Amino acid sequence: MGDNKRKRGRKPKNPAPETLDLPTTAPPDDVFSVDLIDKSPSPRLRRRPKKLPSHSDKPLPLPTGRRLTPRPLDTSGDFAVPGDPGASPMEADPAWEARVLPAMDSVVKVFCVHTEPNFSLPWQRKRQYSSSSSGFVIAGRRVLTNAHSVEHYTQVKLKKRGSDTKYLATVLAIGTECDIAMLSVDDDEFWQGMPPVEFGDLPTLQDAVTVVGYPIGGDTISVTSGVVSRIEILSYVHGSTELLGLQIDAAINSGNSGGPAFNEKGNCVGIAFQSLKHEDVENIGYVIPTPVIMHFIQDYEKNGGYTGFPILGVEWQKMENPDLRMAMGMKPDQKGVRIRRIDPTAPESKVLKPSDVILSFDGVDIANDGTGFELLLFSLGGNNETKFPFRHGERIGFSYLISQKYTGDNAAIKVLRNSDIFKFDIKLNSHRRLIPAHSKGKPPSYYIIAGFVFTAVSVPYLRSEYGKDYEYEAPVKLLDKLLHSMPQSPDEQLVVVSQVLVADINIGYEDIVNTQVVAFNGKPVKNLKSLASMVESCNDEYLKFDLDYDQIVVLRTKTAKAATLDILTTHCIPSAMSDDLKS
Repeated sequence: MGDNKRKRGRKPKNPAPETLDLPTTAPPDDVFSVDLIDKSPSPRLRRRPKKLPSHSDKPLPLPTGRRLTPRPLDTSGDFAVPGDPGASPMEADPAWEARVLPAMDSVVKVFCVHTEPNFSLPWQRKRQYSSSSSGFVIAGRRVLTNAHSVEHYTQVKLKKRGSDTKYLATVLAIGTECDIAMLSVDDDEFWQGMPPVEFGDLPTLQDAVTVVGYPIGGDTISVTSGVVSRIEILSYVHGSTELLGLQIDAAINSGNSGGPAFNEKGNCVGIAFQSLKHEDVENIGYVIPTPVIMHFIQDYEKNGGYTGFPILGVEWQKMENPDLRMAMGMKPDQKGVRIRRIDPTAPESKVLKPSDVILSFDGVDIANDGTGFELLLFSLGGNNETKFPFRHGERIGFSYLISQKYTGDNAAIKVLRNSDIFKFDIKLNSHRRLIPAHSKGKPPSYYIIAGFVFTAVSVPYLRSEYGKDYEYEAPVKLLDKLLHSMPQSPDEQLVVVSQVLVADINIGYEDIVNTQVVAFNGKPVKNLKSLASMVESCNDEYLKFDLDYDQIVVLRTKTAKAATLDILTTHCIPSAMSDDLKS
């Protein structure tokens, strides 16, 4: 086969939400984006700010062309800088001050030094960079912020309002899917005069909210106000998932990440985490609501760590067409969604079947468009549960019901199969993708033989190889597996030849890049560890790798293993395989 050219696609024109972190020293490598694995067209979602000189604290150019003057990152006052575009003027209201000012003292500035793995050169890491964001104190001597604010952290420090001291923090848990992280500080001095923030109920439309944090445009705390303009299932950029979210019209900017949103009573109703940046929109920000926050906190307290949000493990189809419903044996008064495919690794695969129609989940009826009207919301004050309509005149996707569960919980599901109704009690599990969306803080795995670098494909790897537009630049076959393929076993991986480190032994194979390894010496390749084990224990005369596009690579076993050490020395690679493959 000849050279494998990259396939390009048409880029969307829709605006894209972005997370709100404020780097003080920008990462030196390519800009990248996180794309949701969704079956329907969706806007491209960007997560990492563009490269900037080290003296700048402005991560992205404003859509209007305004340029903010960067300032040193030292707290020297109590109020927002005059003229700060991230702050809105507020009249002096004694009642407002009595409610909000005490809670504002619990908002801290988060400083983080990040050291990201280099997925293209997995035996090393990228140059470290710094960022600043916001956080706030909760009960139990803990601090909440965004997960993307401390991703790949090397060191995290917190600074109180009006203080000149930065306190070392410990990361207790990182919730990748919900974009929430929990921190703590050992120094008792930090907790003096820091009352924990109280949480409020899920707000309603047009409720007033006040966002507090340390956004771009100044060094001191900033306050912006607005109202709740929308409540629905949102795409979480960092988490590559969909959870309940609030849309607000308060001005929130880079650096607001992790800052609390207060209601009129001074209670926290959410965490600022991303915004919509586009020339056609104004003041659209997104907040993680209290149900998602409480799920994260209770998950940590219940399990001693973060276990994640469960999924149903199926892909479903809407049943809005009357002929389709009739063909599926549905009665006029029955509603639901049809199961298209089931994840073979999910517990649901043992009881559910394709073409089953899901009628209800945990007693809540599912509509033909996949929405539910009555939802189960948990009381913040205890274990009591109350069922009531989510919002008057509004519906919401039934995936919200699933997100209220915890990994390992059971759920009652009613399905229609061949005109008969069946009820199952299923166990919910976390999501397992063939191409994972996150590395969960783990360094990438690799294996090298005769200059061939083998690795497992992930979204961070694609982003590293093809940049922020990887969903349009990566090979079509890899993108097809990213969007549609399901793992057939819990440990299955997509193994590719990442690159070939040129040497005399691999002459003629130099152009093989990001091509899947299908089999080795006639045996299917299940994952990277199994491939490394088979190659290391091979006593055959030749090493034969079957690649995608019907390509093969053949090397003499003895000369290939002998040449590996010289190639590693030439490229200053410490080991032929990552530590996780040695065990």
